[in-house]
Amino acid sequence: MKGTHLGEFEELVLLIIGVLYPNAYGLAIKQEIANQTKRSPAIGAIHSALSRLEDKGFLKSHLADATHERGGRRKKLYEITASGKQAIEYNRSLRNTLWNQIPELAWKKL
Repeated sequence: MKGTHLGEFEELVLLIIGVLYPNAYGLAIKQEIANQTKRSPAIGAIHSALSRLEDKGFLKSHLADATHERGGRRKKLYEITASGKQAIEYNRSLRNTLWNQIPELAWKKL
């Protein structure tokens, strides 16, 4: 398994996969990111992130049954592994801890 660092975009992709469960596949992930964040990442960026996350052991995938709508092609569906859940929980905990340490005075200077 590669390094377990989770970048911001990777974290976003993992969270979106959780939101879409059990129907998380490339195009649906891209569309949900656009809906939730108003960002429009390239499908190639999505696939690269999915590949990295699988290499890290944070995701697993399987091919769904072929559908007539897709011309007999199969969707590659993704789901979060236990390691992936731990990674996003760690990021959430770290982020909350840091937010809680910012003194109110720091915001008044803005």
